[in-house]
Amino acid sequence: MKKILICLCLALLFITGCGKVPKLENGQEAVVTLKSGDISIDQLYNELKNKYAVSILVDMIDTEILNEKYETTDEEKEDIDSKVAQIKAQYDNDQTQFLTAIQQYFGVQNEEELRELLALDYKRGLAIDDYVESLITDDEIDQYYQETVVGDMLVRHILIKPVTNTSMTTDEKAAAEEEALAKAKEVITKLKNGEDFAELAKQYSEDEGTKENGGSLGYINRNSNMVEEFMDAAISLEVGKYTVEPVKSSYGYHIILKEEQKDKPKLDAIKDDIIDTLRDEKLENDSSLQYQALIELRKEYKMEIQDDELKSQYNTLMNNLMTSSN
Repeated sequence: MKKILICLCLALLFITGCGKVPKLENGQEAVVTLKSGDISIDQLYNELKNKYAVSILVDMIDTEILNEKYETTDEEKEDIDSKVAQIKAQYDNDQTQFLTAIQQYFGVQNEEELRELLALDYKRGLAIDDYVESLITDDEIDQYYQETVVGDMLVRHILIKPVTNTSMTTDEKAAAEEEALAKAKEVITKLKNGEDFAELAKQYSEDEGTKENGGSLGYINRNSNMVEEFMDAAISLEVGKYTVEPVKSSYGYHIILKEEQKDKPKLDAIKDDIIDTLRDEKLENDSSLQYQALIELRKEYKMEIQDDELKSQYNTLMNNLMTSSN
């Protein structure tokens, strides 16, 4: 719908600028004449203005600002190419289906307009990231480094899975959980009795990707896509120690051995990564920041909406976005 007003406003220009246009009694130009009453071009314009104008106006403002603030990079082009290709693939690269879909879901008429919309979205993302990063303090970075960053850990694990299926009753699933837990505790007892972790992993672990390698996961860290329960347990272990209680996760019960831990990297080496993490956390915890970022950017560029009605609509829209995101 965002492109509709532009198209219709252009149509109004053609209507009023080409050929003979009937006049109403009040002197306004008629768009439609009816037996029951006529519709003027002013009536049509005001109707479109009230329903669609502010949304389109915001897009036009942001496009103007963001195209000045951010150059179009190869990374942006690749991102847009990828998104367009993904959309086309959803419709088996059928051009007719593709055009129908983007008209319906994106409110654009062709691929060029879709690319313009995706470019606006990409640059808005850059502006939002820049704004949120500007809110991050050195104290926050240092605190995250001191409390959260750890060196890479060389880890092995043994996974025991409860045998369940969707047809089981609640009691049957609970019994399967208890059986898996008991088996995991049995493995820990064998470790306490001096049996080798790697050999026990080969014998008992149900992680098919690691069992033949003695349960080795190699070096892991917080960015290793490990479940939180597993990572927290691994971090808390001393080097050379294993978990004396099974660690439960969505995968089952883990017994974890920490074989080695490297020193954590210097702050300067990972500062950018910490900022990325803190930025993402702030956006996840407060989605209003994405709107605040663009509001502040428009102020920075001294945006002034001269039309009082559109200015009121803009303020209402921004207030609604900020309120609904809290």
